[in-house]
Amino acid sequence: MNKKRCGWVEGKEDIYIKYHDDEWGIPKYDDDILFEMLILESFQAGLSWITILKKRESFREAFDNFNLDKIIDYDDAKVSELMENEKIIRNKGKIEATIANAKIFKDIQKEHGSFSDYIWNFTDGKVIKAEYKTKSELSEKISKDLKKKGMKYVGPTTIYSYLESIGIIDNHTKDCFMF
Repeated sequence: MNKKRCGWVEGKEDIYIKYHDDEWGIPKYDDDILFEMLILESFQAGLSWITILKKRESFREAFDNFNLDKIIDYDDAKVSELMENEKIIRNKGKIEATIANAKIFKDIQKEHGSFSDYIWNFTDGKVIKAEYKTKSELSEKISKDLKKKGMKYVGPTTIYSYLESIGIIDNHTKDCFMF
């Protein structure tokens, strides 16, 4: 029996369906996963999510499995190496932002105990169901706070997608088996 899914994933590639079924809209609290998704969403800005999903394993390899402590220490030589890597998105601004954002992510962890505590505090730990938007007051508020802290590539639309990816916003449609 075929499962009914959200319209945006119907008829798409298996990698998209797997992402929808196993990750999208499911609450995540692990800082390593929260960091990976933040970086992937920032690289997605201006591109399609399927592009990022197809390159995800290459991103993991290139960025030391999104090891926060390693990324914080990336230098110009590592940036040059990443710019030469044809398997990832070679955008110098996004690569440099990843390094800077990693440092800010670490600062947020120190200040709040974990990034998870920080991000989930915006909704008092609650999941927001079915808004079906591309940005919201919540994503604008979080975007503004992250930008104030110095993060880049974290605009309200990127943050809205991020909140969907980490399950703070659950936008599965009512006819989807995940609803």
